[in-house]
Amino acid sequence: MEKSGKQMILNCEKLERRFAMLNDGRLEEYQIEREDSGPKVGNIYLGRIINLEPSLQAAFIDIGAEKNAFLHYHEMLPGGDELLEKRISEEEAEEAEEAAARNTGVDAPIAAKRRKRQEAHPGSRALSEALRRKKKLTVADIPEFFKPGMELLVQVVKSPIGTKGARVTTNMSIPGRYLVLMPYSEHIGLSTRIEGAQERDRLRKILSSLELPEGMGLICRTAGEGRKAAFFKRDLDLLLDYWRKIEHAMETQKAPAEVFTEPNLVARTIRDFMTDEIGGIVVDDKTACKQIADTLRRIGGAKMAGKVTLYNSPKPIFDQYKINDQLREVYQREVRLPGGGYICIDETEALIAIDVNSGRGRKGTDQPEFILKTNLEAAAEIARQLRLRNIGGLVVLDFIDMKSAKDRDEVLRTMKKLVKDDRAKTKVLPISKLGLMEMTRQREHESILDQVYNPCPYCSGTGRVKSPLTMSVEIQRRLNSVLREKRYKDVPVRVIMHPDVLARLRNEDAKLLTDIEEKYDHVLSFRADPLLHYEEFRLVDPDTGADLL
Repeated sequence: MEKSGKQMILNCEKLERRFAMLNDGRLEEYQIEREDSGPKVGNIYLGRIINLEPSLQAAFIDIGAEKNAFLHYHEMLPGGDELLEKRISEEEAEEAEEAAARNTGVDAPIAAKRRKRQEAHPGSRALSEALRRKKKLTVADIPEFFKPGMELLVQVVKSPIGTKGARVTTNMSIPGRYLVLMPYSEHIGLSTRIEGAQERDRLRKILSSLELPEGMGLICRTAGEGRKAAFFKRDLDLLLDYWRKIEHAMETQKAPAEVFTEPNLVARTIRDFMTDEIGGIVVDDKTACKQIADTLRRIGGAKMAGKVTLYNSPKPIFDQYKINDQLREVYQREVRLPGGGYICIDETEALIAIDVNSGRGRKGTDQPEFILKTNLEAAAEIARQLRLRNIGGLVVLDFIDMKSAKDRDEVLRTMKKLVKDDRAKTKVLPISKLGLMEMTRQREHESILDQVYNPCPYCSGTGRVKSPLTMSVEIQRRLNSVLREKRYKDVPVRVIMHPDVLARLRNEDAKLLTDIEEKYDHVLSFRADPLLHYEEFRLVDPDTGADLL
């Protein structure tokens, strides 16, 4: 069933959906989505400011999640400026609405509800005056005008990772198939991946001809290249409908509330990855298959919809396309290279460290050429692994040392070329004097490793436990400390420990324990307990079972 070219494979199960992009059978992209209630990148919330932290230049926003969201001051503007100005105009309209209600004797519950909400904002009066003077808000004005309790419309730009809550912004962007709508920006732009001056001019004219509400902006996505104006018009109508629903939710719901949810993995896959280069889509769920076919028929006609195939073989779809075999290396620290070298990938709290090693490679007169070849292989695999593992932040690459400046420049050019088409924003710096290449990769979600694994409850995620020798030293140290005390002179002592540690004491260290017994004229007994942690032991009175210090 394997085909050449690019294929999209979708595995849909009750608790998890998986997406894989294959290029001639080689795994190039991988995403998973699980059913949970956590904030996702792209979701929009009506949040409430909990507090402002001037030392962090940030506000913490309640969006209804387990942890408050983080909103940097510079992410409050200009979207926050626009929101606040809109609120002032709403206040004036509400005053008129209430006045009309008083004159006619008609109940005005909506106006009263809005007024009550506004009274909770201590900065309203000063804000009204500032905006009436047409003063443009700056970051320095934020503590004066944004107060705890104030409601803000925010969008998740980084999902919760580890102990940190979501990161949000007030600068909205709603992506469609061909366009991205920006409700609080008047910018009109094109994807940098669209090349050709003539095509860019054509697309700019199409965007300029679209009927866009005042104060809003658009970006043409890469998928819009070569498309006619009708495609953009249909996409814009859909995006504006989304925005009208968001505005309605803002008027009728109370913070914290989710007012817009990003589509699920199936819908996002078609929106973000489907291009003319894709030769086929294979999905193992009947409902998802129909959803994809209907979507493709709407955006590309029957020919594009014909690329979708329902997989119904008893063999799991990821096994059939040999994806699971390739996924195993995603969870491993070490990844082999074609020429015999390998790379080691270590995810830490601060950065991602990647080490390149020559492995079983040849040594000799052609060593510089071999080193360059290995480093270029490593660069290609590193770019691929960053995408597959969805890791980012600061990445430090330790390539094999190259004496030639020409070779170092070639590795740099290759790495920049390899990450150019990465969906996550990536910046690559030249190799430093220490032989290290630094790069940053946009980090929006937890890595695949963090999504799939929890820290080991035994070693607490360190990947290490104390050796039997170390535990033997600690036990002997504790025995010396306890047996010195007079109160334990006539008290029998039993040591309980893990069986592997006991094996060490009975063999290599038996003579040392005999010396302790003779030194303190004390008889010791030892017992194994397989339920004890490897690093845990107890000194007890065998008659009473009481623990000794």
